Amino acid sequence: MTEGNFVDYVKVHLESGKGGKGSVHLHREKFITKGGPDGGDGGRGGHIIVRGNKNLWTLLGFKFTRTFRAGHGDHGSKNRSSGADGQDVYLEVPLGTVIKDAETQEVLMEITEDQEERILLEGGMGGRGNWHFRTATNQTPRYAQPGVSGQELDLILELKVLADVGLVGFPNAGKSTLLSVLTSAQPKIADYEFTTLKPNLGIVEYRDFKSFVIADIPGIIEGAAEGKGLGHYFLRHIERNSTLLFLIPADSKDISKEYEILLDELRRYNPELLDKDRLIAISKTDMLDEELIAEMRLELDKDFKEIPYLFISSIAQIGLVELKDRLWAMLNK
Repeated sequence: MTEGNFVDYVKVHLESGKGGKGSVHLHREKFITKGGPDGGDGGRGGHIIVRGNKNLWTLLGFKFTRTFRAGHGDHGSKNRSSGADGQDVYLEVPLGTVIKDAETQEVLMEITEDQEERILLEGGMGGRGNWHFRTATNQTPRYAQPGVSGQELDLILELKVLADVGLVGFPNAGKSTLLSVLTSAQPKIADYEFTTLKPNLGIVEYRDFKSFVIADIPGIIEGAAEGKGLGHYFLRHIERNSTLLFLIPADSKDISKEYEILLDELRRYNPELLDKDRLIAISKTDMLDEELIAEMRLELDKDFKEIPYLFISSIAQIGLVELKDRLWAMLNK
């Protein structure tokens, strides 16, 4: 999927259908000149329903169509015939979609299961025909109910990527390169910051036909929790990952400090993110010799006493098997 086709935030306008009018009709047939009321009910207006679809990965379907209107109910007719219900409209969304009220920003619901259906807007009720209003003193009522109008609402659909592992790191840390090596994904790769502007997903094939999903999240910068840089645009995607893989390049001036900055941005955005399992991968280690790696281990053992770390190189294919083993163990502990 190309970067331009990854749509994870849209605003839509919804209108449910109006209910049909009840019928005002008096029964007439041969030899019956003064039959009683037999006006049928109007049909219900169409609902607007959201439905989860596990085969969708993006909100691309809403990129060019932002207004959705359900059908109106048909009017009732004679012989107590009810009008047909209005056509329902289904909005197919990927799993992990959060639905908010555009005006209040209140979270209304979240779609996490395949084929899960929730009514966003109910259609208006159909009006009752005059058959319902007959009484002993009014045996030929000549009135019926009108249909109830539909509803209108502006909603925000926001996708939070569902992945097992989230790649966290500063821009140009090698996240896209790692994703391209571990999976068949083909993210945009270049030697400048913010190459990745949208999340990329890839499936990592593991032993015995097992697999897990890894997400390359656009790079974090200092101040991201306050919206600086790409800010909240990508931090929300990290909330859905069960394990966080921190990627820090071996040529970083201070690996421990870089890790603390990344951790602090997550903490300020959402402290619950720190409850997730974490693994640190020191990337681009093909530039180091064994003696330098040994020296770095002495320092890292002091700084990362509780957080596991390992050395990898996407280009030289160093440590990738161990990385997959570690991630699989963390996902299935």
